[in-house]
Amino acid sequence: MSKRTLVILGHPAADSFCAALAERYADAARAAGQEVRMLSLHALRFDPVLHAGFDGGQPLEPDLVEAQEQIAWAQHLVFVYPIWWGAMPALLKGFIDRVFLPGFAFRYRKGSMLWDKLLAGRSAQLLVTMDTPPWYYRWVYGDAGHKQMKRTILEFSGIRPVRITSFGPIRGATEPQRANWLARAARLAAQ
Repeated sequence: MSKRTLVILGHPAADSFCAALAERYADAARAAGQEVRMLSLHALRFDPVLHAGFDGGQPLEPDLVEAQEQIAWAQHLVFVYPIWWGAMPALLKGFIDRVFLPGFAFRYRKGSMLWDKLLAGRSAQLLVTMDTPPWYYRWVYGDAGHKQMKRTILEFSGIRPVRITSFGPIRGATEPQRANWLARAARLAAQ
Protein backbone atom coordinates (compact mmCIF):
# COMPACT_ATOMS: atom_id res chain seq x y z
CA MET A 1 0.00 0.00 0.00
CA SER A 2 1.38 3.40 -0.96
CA LYS A 3 1.67 6.28 1.47
CA ARG A 4 -1.25 8.74 1.36
CA THR A 5 0.13 12.29 1.18
CA LEU A 6 -1.84 15.52 1.33
CA VAL A 7 -0.03 18.65 0.13
CA ILE A 8 -1.57 21.83 1.58
CA LEU A 9 -0.61 25.06 -0.17
CA GLY A 10 -1.00 27.90 2.34
CA HIS A 11 0.05 30.80 0.13
CA PRO A 12 -2.83 33.05 -1.00
CA ALA A 13 -1.43 33.43 -4.54
CA ALA A 14 -1.77 30.62 -7.07
CA ASP A 15 1.37 31.69 -8.97
CA SER A 16 3.75 31.97 -6.00
CA PHE A 17 7.07 30.20 -5.52
CA CYS A 18 5.31 28.25 -2.76
CA ALA A 19 2.89 26.94 -5.41
CA ALA A 20 5.85 25.81 -7.51
CA LEU A 21 7.37 24.05 -4.48
CA ALA A 22 4.06 22.33 -3.72
CA GLU A 23 3.66 21.13 -7.31
CA ARG A 24 7.26 19.87 -7.50
CA TYR A 25 6.87 18.01 -4.19
CA ALA A 26 3.56 16.46 -5.30
CA ASP A 27 4.98 15.36 -8.66
CA ALA A 28 8.03 13.75 -7.04
CA ALA A 29 5.90 12.03 -4.40
CA ARG A 30 3.66 10.56 -7.11
CA ALA A 31 6.73 9.40 -9.04
CA ALA A 32 7.92 7.70 -5.82
CA GLY A 33 4.66 5.73 -5.67
CA GLN A 34 2.73 7.79 -3.13
CA GLU A 35 -0.95 8.56 -3.49
CA VAL A 36 -1.03 12.37 -3.49
CA ARG A 37 -3.82 14.88 -3.12
CA MET A 38 -3.49 18.68 -3.21
CA LEU A 39 -5.38 21.26 -1.20
CA SER A 40 -4.83 24.88 -2.29
CA LEU A 41 -6.21 27.20 0.37
CA HIS A 42 -6.48 30.14 -2.06
CA ALA A 43 -9.13 28.18 -3.97
CA LEU A 44 -11.30 27.33 -0.96
CA ARG A 45 -14.36 29.34 0.03
CA PHE A 46 -14.51 29.84 3.79
CA ASP A 47 -14.54 32.49 6.49
CA PRO A 48 -11.07 32.33 8.11
CA VAL A 49 -12.32 33.91 11.35
CA LEU A 50 -13.32 31.64 14.23
CA HIS A 51 -15.89 34.13 15.45
CA ALA A 52 -16.83 32.72 18.87
CA GLY A 53 -13.87 30.48 19.65
CA PHE A 54 -14.16 26.73 20.11
CA ASP A 55 -17.52 26.96 21.88
CA GLY A 56 -19.29 29.04 19.25
CA GLY A 57 -20.81 26.29 17.16
CA GLN A 58 -19.77 27.93 13.89
CA PRO A 59 -20.76 25.53 11.09
CA LEU A 60 -18.08 24.45 8.65
CA GLU A 61 -18.40 25.49 5.03
CA PRO A 62 -18.42 22.58 2.52
CA ASP A 63 -14.79 23.25 1.54
CA LEU A 64 -13.71 22.89 5.19
CA VAL A 65 -15.72 19.69 5.64
CA GLU A 66 -13.87 18.35 2.58
CA ALA A 67 -10.55 19.56 4.03
CA GLN A 68 -11.16 17.63 7.25
CA GLU A 69 -11.96 14.52 5.18
CA GLN A 70 -8.69 14.96 3.25
CA ILE A 71 -6.67 15.36 6.47
CA ALA A 72 -8.35 12.28 7.97
CA TRP A 73 -7.46 10.33 4.79
CA ALA A 74 -3.78 11.37 4.81
CA GLN A 75 -0.90 9.60 6.51
CA HIS A 76 1.53 12.43 5.71
CA LEU A 77 0.73 16.14 5.58
CA VAL A 78 2.91 18.60 3.68
CA PHE A 79 2.33 22.28 4.40
CA VAL A 80 3.86 24.76 1.95
CA TYR A 81 3.69 28.41 2.97
CA PRO A 82 5.69 31.62 3.43
CA ILE A 83 6.80 33.29 6.64
CA TRP A 84 5.30 36.78 6.84
CA TRP A 85 5.89 38.92 9.92
CA GLY A 86 7.56 35.96 11.60
CA ALA A 87 4.76 33.43 11.13
CA MET A 88 2.36 31.85 8.64
CA PRO A 89 0.03 33.99 6.50
CA ALA A 90 -3.44 34.82 7.83
CA LEU A 91 -5.08 32.49 5.29
CA LEU A 92 -3.26 29.44 6.68
CA LYS A 93 -3.82 30.50 10.30
CA GLY A 94 -7.53 31.00 9.61
CA PHE A 95 -7.70 27.57 7.96
CA ILE A 96 -6.09 25.96 11.01
CA ASP A 97 -8.39 27.87 13.38
CA ARG A 98 -11.45 26.64 11.50
CA VAL A 99 -10.35 23.05 10.73
CA PHE A 100 -8.18 21.87 13.64
CA LEU A 101 -11.11 21.91 16.04
CA PRO A 102 -11.93 20.01 19.24
CA GLY A 103 -13.44 16.69 18.25
CA PHE A 104 -11.38 16.61 15.06
CA ALA A 105 -7.78 17.49 15.93
CA PHE A 106 -7.91 17.10 19.72
CA ARG A 107 -10.28 16.52 22.61
CA TYR A 108 -10.01 18.01 26.07
CA ARG A 109 -10.37 15.48 28.90
CA LYS A 110 -13.04 16.23 31.44
CA GLY A 111 -11.57 17.28 34.77
CA SER A 112 -8.00 17.15 33.43
CA MET A 113 -5.35 19.47 32.03
CA LEU A 114 -4.53 16.78 29.45
CA TRP A 115 -6.05 16.24 26.02
CA ASP A 116 -6.40 13.47 23.44
CA LYS A 117 -4.39 13.91 20.25
CA LEU A 118 -6.86 12.87 17.58
CA LEU A 119 -4.54 13.20 14.56
CA ALA A 120 -1.90 10.84 15.92
CA GLY A 121 -0.39 8.38 13.46
CA ARG A 122 0.39 11.05 10.87
CA SER A 123 3.65 12.78 10.02
CA ALA A 124 4.25 16.20 8.52
CA GLN A 125 6.74 18.07 6.38
CA LEU A 126 6.80 21.88 6.33
CA LEU A 127 8.25 23.60 3.26
CA VAL A 128 8.59 27.22 4.30
CA THR A 129 9.79 30.19 2.26
CA MET A 130 11.05 33.45 3.73
CA ASP A 131 12.80 36.65 2.77
CA THR A 132 14.89 36.49 5.94
CA PRO A 133 17.95 34.26 5.68
CA PRO A 134 17.00 30.99 7.42
CA TRP A 135 20.01 31.17 9.73
CA TYR A 136 18.95 34.65 10.90
CA TYR A 137 15.35 33.49 11.41
CA ARG A 138 16.62 30.63 13.57
CA TRP A 139 19.27 32.35 15.66
CA VAL A 140 17.88 35.88 15.98
CA TYR A 141 14.10 35.32 15.85
CA GLY A 142 14.21 31.89 17.49
CA ASP A 143 12.23 30.08 14.77
CA ALA A 144 9.04 31.50 16.29
CA GLY A 145 6.73 30.60 13.39
CA HIS A 146 8.27 27.14 13.02
CA LYS A 147 7.75 26.43 16.71
CA GLN A 148 4.14 27.61 16.51
CA MET A 149 3.31 25.29 13.63
CA LYS A 150 5.33 22.30 14.84
CA ARG A 151 4.79 22.28 18.58
CA THR A 152 1.59 24.13 19.36
CA ILE A 153 -0.49 23.04 16.37
CA LEU A 154 0.69 19.81 14.75
CA GLU A 155 2.32 18.03 17.69
CA PHE A 156 -0.48 19.26 19.97
CA SER A 157 -2.82 17.36 17.61
CA GLY A 158 -0.61 14.24 17.68
CA ILE A 159 1.15 14.71 14.34
CA ARG A 160 4.78 13.65 14.54
CA PRO A 161 7.43 13.65 13.43
CA VAL A 162 7.25 17.15 11.97
CA ARG A 163 10.18 18.06 9.75
CA ILE A 164 10.85 21.61 8.59
CA THR A 165 12.78 22.79 5.55
CA SER A 166 13.28 26.53 5.08
CA PHE A 167 13.97 28.17 1.72
CA GLY A 168 15.36 31.66 1.55
CA PRO A 169 15.92 34.41 1.25
CA ILE A 170 13.42 34.34 -1.62
CA ARG A 171 13.71 38.06 -2.34
CA GLY A 172 16.65 38.47 -4.68
CA ALA A 173 17.08 34.74 -5.28
CA THR A 174 18.53 33.80 -8.66
CA GLU A 175 16.92 31.34 -11.05
CA PRO A 176 19.63 28.74 -10.28
CA GLN A 177 18.91 29.13 -6.53
CA ARG A 178 15.21 28.65 -7.11
CA ALA A 179 15.86 25.62 -9.33
CA ASN A 180 18.04 24.14 -6.58
CA TRP A 181 15.26 24.69 -4.01
CA LEU A 182 12.70 23.02 -6.29
CA ALA A 183 15.06 20.06 -6.72
CA ARG A 184 15.45 19.89 -2.94
CA ALA A 185 11.65 19.72 -2.51
CA ALA A 186 11.57 16.85 -5.01
CA ARG A 187 14.29 15.00 -3.09
CA LEU A 188 12.36 15.41 0.16
CA ALA A 189 9.25 13.94 -1.48
CA ALA A 190 11.14 10.94 -2.77
CA GLN A 191 12.55 10.03 0.66
